[in-house]
Amino acid sequence: MPVEVLMPQMGESVVEATITRWLKSVGDTVQEFEPLVEVNTDKVDTEIPSPSSGVLLDILVPEGATVQAGSVLAWIGEAGEVISKITPPPEKTSKMEGKPEPARSTRVAARPVIEIGKNRELGFISPIVARIAREHNLDLSKVPGSGQGGRITKNDVMAYLETQQKAAAPTIEVEAGEAIPSPTPPVSLRQAETVSRPPSGELLPLTVVRRAIAEHMVNSKRISPHVTTVMEADLHRVVAHRSENKAAFERDGVNLTYTAYFVYATVVALRAYPIVNSSWTDEGILLHPEINIGMATSLGEEGLIVPVIKNADSLSLMGLARKINDLANRARAKKLQPDEVRGGTFTITNHGISGSLFASPIINQPQCAILGVGAIQKRVKVISSQEGDTIAIRPMVYLSLTFDHRILDGAIADYFLGKVVESLENWS
Repeated sequence: MPVEVLMPQMGESVVEATITRWLKSVGDTVQEFEPLVEVNTDKVDTEIPSPSSGVLLDILVPEGATVQAGSVLAWIGEAGEVISKITPPPEKTSKMEGKPEPARSTRVAARPVIEIGKNRELGFISPIVARIAREHNLDLSKVPGSGQGGRITKNDVMAYLETQQKAAAPTIEVEAGEAIPSPTPPVSLRQAETVSRPPSGELLPLTVVRRAIAEHMVNSKRISPHVTTVMEADLHRVVAHRSENKAAFERDGVNLTYTAYFVYATVVALRAYPIVNSSWTDEGILLHPEINIGMATSLGEEGLIVPVIKNADSLSLMGLARKINDLANRARAKKLQPDEVRGGTFTITNHGISGSLFASPIINQPQCAILGVGAIQKRVKVISSQEGDTIAIRPMVYLSLTFDHRILDGAIADYFLGKVVESLENWS
């Protein structure tokens, strides 16, 4: 019996996903648990394994389509096996209430039922012929077969479709001497060139991740009035602490990065000013009981993703460093789960990795603010003491806080950012 490949529930609150890439083609042999299709949800790419071994008989959902959890994506069975049913199963009756459960559905248009394998009237129907027939709502009994024993081949189907398209082209019949009416007003040669000539340059198609980032960024600017404030922090104590403890962390298998210090200082500031750990609602400002820090992680040309450190206030510097290593590594390897990019209450983006000194990041909705961390550079600083002012060379960093002006006023935002700076400069 053929086996359904179903769209699984990818997370607690994830109800749909987009098919980004089929890793196998119709007719390919697959092994149980072998990666079969790649799906995307919340910018997280996840591979769905094959539920059984056999041959991929048919693909019901094309790349780029969005489907709900529980939808049938494909069929797997033995070579030449007939798929007697490719539509979702009938509604099931609940034993508790006797009411039918809602049928599974997808956003893909329904296709006619075409059996793969031996057909009493048409001979053998290959998976690719069946798929093309469904996509074009084609009656195969009208297609002349040129294969062995009258078998319908892919070329037969494509030739038939081409003939149908030509036959459907509109024609205009006129009598002798009659002028053919022009469907549109005449245009000048220059106008025609302007209309027909495509824009110059290379067109890069939008990936699922890039499209999601674009929509999220535009919505954020539309929703929140963005304001940015910038301060500078002296990191000589942080640099000294990292130098003294980096080797000890490495013995425990942890890479102690500066990100762990910025997350720790942010947690201290969020505790001092919980209004920053909030979201705007029409009923009021929602204060979040958990401190879940999102850390923007670059995926290179593929965009960026924001894995979330859940309950960051419960972790030590060692715990934060370990969690940061794990999430960053799995983000770049596309091994994150959808729930690991959800539920953030505040975000940090370290744009200084690429050399940027300071920036005004866009708020990760529906959060209140985002902290931008610039490049750490040695700069000359005036040190004031009881003995007077002196000049020293210190590792300095610009920190920017972009905040939702509906929630925060400038003074509170500055107090919060000042607390982050204080925690870093007084590190012990």
